Amino acid sequence: MNKKLEQILLLIKEDRKLFLKISFGVFLFILFFQPFALEHFDFNNRLLIIAGMAIIVFLSMALVKAALIWIIKSESQTFQDPTMLSYLGGFIIMVMDSIALAFYLRYVGNVSITFYTMFKIILISLSTPVVLVISYEIIDLKQQIALLTEQKFNTKKVLQDQKQNYLSESIVFTSDNSTDNLTLHVSDVTLIKSADNYVEIAFMENKLIRKKLIRNTLKNVEQLIKPYPNFVRCHRICIVNTLYVEKLNKKFNNYWITIKGSEEQIPVSRQYLLKLKESI
Repeated sequence: MNKKLEQILLLIKEDRKLFLKISFGVFLFILFFQPFALEHFDFNNRLLIIAGMAIIVFLSMALVKAALIWIIKSESQTFQDPTMLSYLGGFIIMVMDSIALAFYLRYVGNVSITFYTMFKIILISLSTPVVLVISYEIIDLKQQIALLTEQKFNTKKVLQDQKQNYLSESIVFTSDNSTDNLTLHVSDVTLIKSADNYVEIAFMENKLIRKKLIRNTLKNVEQLIKPYPNFVRCHRICIVNTLYVEKLNKKFNNYWITIKGSEEQIPVSRQYLLKLKESI
């Protein structure tokens, strides 16, 4: 069997359930609302005639789908506008259904084809491409959501890996006269606070918070830790490591945070509140 034909049959097979659902919907609609005069048939024959109409709808969708795939896959085809082909396919399905159902009702169902009967046939035929388009849009949206979810998961994993990498890096806090320094892992620093001409660095050591004063400015230290996104300024005198933020508290218009392992209340300015909330 031709490879292209096999691919077309495979794609039709993927849409088979959708085509069956639409055809069954047409069957139920005609059965319950009885838009055509089939009263001269007994119930069993009426079911067979309505089933035949549903089969016509199914075959028209399958044939048009196969034809469109063949056109798109054709190497010699230069017109490959998928949107235009989709609308063209819907129009062809409607025309095929209208003509086929009209002939079927006239010569099999013995229904007189009046203007009103033809109007109802066209409406039923129009419903098929409309439902198809909506179904394909829903399927496409689900696929996009699945793709975005996968991308989000992969991005999150990459960020977590990067986070683990930079948390193990070391920062060297040096005094402005280079006479004193403190080397700490990024993951150990809990809080950096301005203290006049010094900065107070709080860090975790043996599961306890230690503090050390180094002669420097908070502005210089902020430039030093800028590459690490887990450090966020929460106040004009404080920079906090968001890994250690236990809770953001509010009372009236005042905000403060508590740090894991400490009862100290760290002030939060409204100026930095939004960024802090995004980080934690």
